[in-house]
Amino acid sequence: MSVTSAPPIERDVCLKQVDKLTQSHVLHGSEALCKILQYLSQHALEHPGTSVKEYQIATEVFGRPSDFDPHLDATIRVQVGRLRAKLVEYYSTVGSEDPIGVDLPKGTYALTFHLRVPQNPIRLRSEESVAAGQEKPATEKTVRRLLITIFVLSILLTAAVATIIGTALVRKPAPPAVLKAGDPPPAPLQILWGPFLNGPDEPWVIFSNAEFVGRPETGMRYYNPSRDPSDHIMDHYTGIGEVLAVRDLDHLFGQLNSGVRIKRGSLFTLDDAKNNNLIFVGSPAENLTLREIPSTHEFIFQRVDSGPRKGDLAIFNVHPRPDEASTFLPNPPRPPLSEDYAIIALVRGLNPTRSTLILAGTSTLGTQAAVEFVCQPDSVQGLLRQLGVSTASELKPFEAVIQVEVKHDVPVRTKLVLLRKF
Repeated sequence: MSVTSAPPIERDVCLKQVDKLTQSHVLHGSEALCKILQYLSQHALEHPGTSVKEYQIATEVFGRPSDFDPHLDATIRVQVGRLRAKLVEYYSTVGSEDPIGVDLPKGTYALTFHLRVPQNPIRLRSEESVAAGQEKPATEKTVRRLLITIFVLSILLTAAVATIIGTALVRKPAPPAVLKAGDPPPAPLQILWGPFLNGPDEPWVIFSNAEFVGRPETGMRYYNPSRDPSDHIMDHYTGIGEVLAVRDLDHLFGQLNSGVRIKRGSLFTLDDAKNNNLIFVGSPAENLTLREIPSTHEFIFQRVDSGPRKGDLAIFNVHPRPDEASTFLPNPPRPPLSEDYAIIALVRGLNPTRSTLILAGTSTLGTQAAVEFVCQPDSVQGLLRQLGVSTASELKPFEAVIQVEVKHDVPVRTKLVLLRKF
């Protein structure tokens, strides 16, 4: 199908196409995306050629307060990006023959409608020559070019295969294939993430965003309130593990036909914590809000206060059993990191009817591994088996410690080493 120029399409036809999109399995169950689509379509029909502001979507569609700042909260951009991807998915699958197209071009919030018609098949030159009775044998020059092209492509293919094999040696196996449209998410993921899918609003993902002083070009360190002026704080940095973790969580919730709202830790408030399901990405050493709300009490992050590792961040086992370690430390702080530890914990929120999931390592790579653990059906299935959980109603708060093997700054393997259920 391709786009063709045409007179404006009737309003009722456009609205019927929007209804068809919202009722399709591609968007079914994603209330937030349907709201955005309906809002943008109404605006496009009432104010053709004008784009909507991100602020308008936040306040008029999602009821954000008047002080909403799109520079500080990326929720709308993330959701619109997901809608854009869903439109592409729809028209490449179930809507491939639809006569009306709905587009949301990148870099704008202006929805467009257009007619879609089958593209005329392209006739091969040889077919045209035969039809005209003018077919000629390939020249020697054409054959030589063809042989050179095949040779170059074979070299490129060999290099690509070598690259893939080399990457596979240092990275963990690729995750399972993306779910096909309409396929139900794996049962283990539905069970673990059930509390976050059934709330009145999409859950918040709060990623760590520590306070630093200094400059990137001259060196940075953690802010020390006893000696550093507060107006020198730089609080717009986070780790690469947190960045990848947010991407994985957004992708996961897309598979679960839902969405997330994303906020950096320094901007998160207790008002947000009272009324929402929360997913914390990063330890309380950098995700400071975790120090102010109910958190873990069996496995905690704390700095070592004596010995050769004094000052290093570790996970402490508050009530170690006879056969358990009392402290979990990554390998000594010299590159490269080869082992880390992380906490995965489901706890009650400030509002007991809400849930909080804490995913945090002693390093950014441990945090990345914790999020990958809860996004993969196989590892989640193993966790649920250890918890003795087979249905969503059986899931109760728990705290777990995982060991993370790291190679070439990539978490390649995880192992559940301790578990407490409540």
